[in-house]
Amino acid sequence: MSLAVAATGWRLLLLLCAAGLGAVGAPQPPNILLLLMDDMGWGDLGVNGEPSRETPNLDRMAAEGMLFPNFYAASPLCSPSRAALLTGRLPIRSGFYTSNARARNAYTPQEVVGGIPDSERLLPALLKKAGYASKIVGKWHLGHRPQFHPLRHGFDEWFGSPNCHFGPYDNRARPNIPVYRDWEMVGRYYEEFPINLKTGEANLTQLYLGEALDFIRRQRSLRRPFFLYWAVDATHAPVYASRPFLGSSQRGRYGDAVREIDDSVGRILALLRDLGLQDSTFVFFTSDNGAALISAPKQGGSNGPFLCGKETTFEGGMREPAIAWWPGHVPAGQGQLINRPIFYYRGNTLMAATAGQHKAHFWTWTNSWEEFQQGVDFCPGQNVSGVTTHTQEEHTALPLIFHLGRDPGERFPLSFASAEYQEALRRLGPAVQQHQATLQPGQPQLNVCNVAVMNWAPPGCEKLGKCLPPPPSAPEKCSWPH
Repeated sequence: MSLAVAATGWRLLLLLCAAGLGAVGAPQPPNILLLLMDDMGWGDLGVNGEPSRETPNLDRMAAEGMLFPNFYAASPLCSPSRAALLTGRLPIRSGFYTSNARARNAYTPQEVVGGIPDSERLLPALLKKAGYASKIVGKWHLGHRPQFHPLRHGFDEWFGSPNCHFGPYDNRARPNIPVYRDWEMVGRYYEEFPINLKTGEANLTQLYLGEALDFIRRQRSLRRPFFLYWAVDATHAPVYASRPFLGSSQRGRYGDAVREIDDSVGRILALLRDLGLQDSTFVFFTSDNGAALISAPKQGGSNGPFLCGKETTFEGGMREPAIAWWPGHVPAGQGQLINRPIFYYRGNTLMAATAGQHKAHFWTWTNSWEEFQQGVDFCPGQNVSGVTTHTQEEHTALPLIFHLGRDPGERFPLSFASAEYQEALRRLGPAVQQHQATLQPGQPQLNVCNVAVMNWAPPGCEKLGKCLPPPPSAPEKCSWPH
C-alpha cells in the first residue's frame, strides 16, 4: 500500500532526505529534484491505468521508486498549490488565496499584484543554509512584481516566466508574458519564444530540459548539493510540444506534450545515472492540480476515475500523480498508509475534509450558472445531482460524506441515518474543529482587480479598476450538529 500524504510536499522531501544527511560516510547532503507538472491529471500516467501507456519513463520511475496514489495538492489552482509546495503551508495560512465571493478561485495573471510574502520561508531558502545551490526552471507563479522575484526567495538561478504561457495578448494594456534568465528579461512568449497556436509547435520543453541537464552537470563538477525545481508548463492549455513529438501520441496534442515530458524525465534520470548521482539524489514528480477538463479532450488530460477537475475540490481537482525515486533509499513499490486529515480549500472557504477513506463536503459548487451556460464546464459529462452544483450549496450542518475506497467518483453519498455516516462524522468533527481553532489566515494575495469578480484589491491595484472596501478576512467555518 503506498504512502498517502497531504499538500505539505516539501516536508515529505526533507523527512526522506534526512536519512541521507546522517548516513555514515556520506560526503554531502542528497540532491533534490522537484519535477512539477502543470494541469497534469492523475489518470495521465500509464502506471495509473492510462490505456495508451505512453509514459514509459515515468512508469519505470514508479516501478523503481514509490508510487503515491493518494497524493493531494493544497489547492485545485496553480498559484495556491505552488505556494503550498514551496512553503509547506496551506494557502489560507500563507495568503495565497482570495476572499472575493465564497469559494471562488482567483487567477488573472497580469492583474494580480500580490505575491509570496517576505514572511514565508521557502524550501530553497532553507536549503541554502545547508550549502545547496538552487535553480528554478519554468513557471514561478508566486508574483510578478520585483519584490516577489524567485531570486529574492532563496533561488540562485532562474530560467522561465513569472506566469503561464497562455495568451497571446499583443497589446500595450496586456502584453505577452515575459521570460527571464535570472534578473534579466530575455524575451516574451509568442515573440522571442514562439508557440504556434495552430500546430502546437514550441521548443520550450527542450529549452527547459537543456537548462536542467546543464545545471546538474555544473553542480556535479563543483561537488555541491543542489535543488532543482523543474516546473514545466507544456500540459497547460494551449498545450505544446516540439516538432519531433507532434503527432506522436494516440491522445492528440495533449498526449504529444505528455510524451515529450516523459522523454525529458527519462533523460534527466539517465544523466543522474551517468554521473553516478542516482544514489545521492532524491527525485519527486507530481502536478500542481488536476487536469483542466474545460480544455479536454484535445487540450486537457485525464483524472482517471475521479470527479471533475481543476478549479474544483472534488478528487479530480486535487488528487495528483506522484512518484518518489531515490535508489537505495526509497524502497521500490511498497510504502505505508498514513492516516491524516486532508483539508480542501477554495479561496478562504473550507469546502471539504477527509479522515481515512471518508470525505465530507461542507460546500458544493463547480462554477456559476452564468459561466456554465456560456460553455465553461469543469465537470463535462459528470453531472451528479446535488453534488456538482452551479449554485453555492451549504452542507456545514449536515455534510455530504462519501467513502472514497468504494466510491472514488463521489457519486453516492452515505445515508445520513446510517451508522457509517455517524461514525465518519464523529471522526471528522474534531479534526476540522482543531484545524479551524489554530488557523491564522494570511493577508489574501490573489484578489483580482476587476470589479466584476472582486470585493477588494491590494494597494496599488486601483490604477487597473475601481476597488471596493476589503471584506472580513476570517474564513468560513463549519458548524457541527450536536
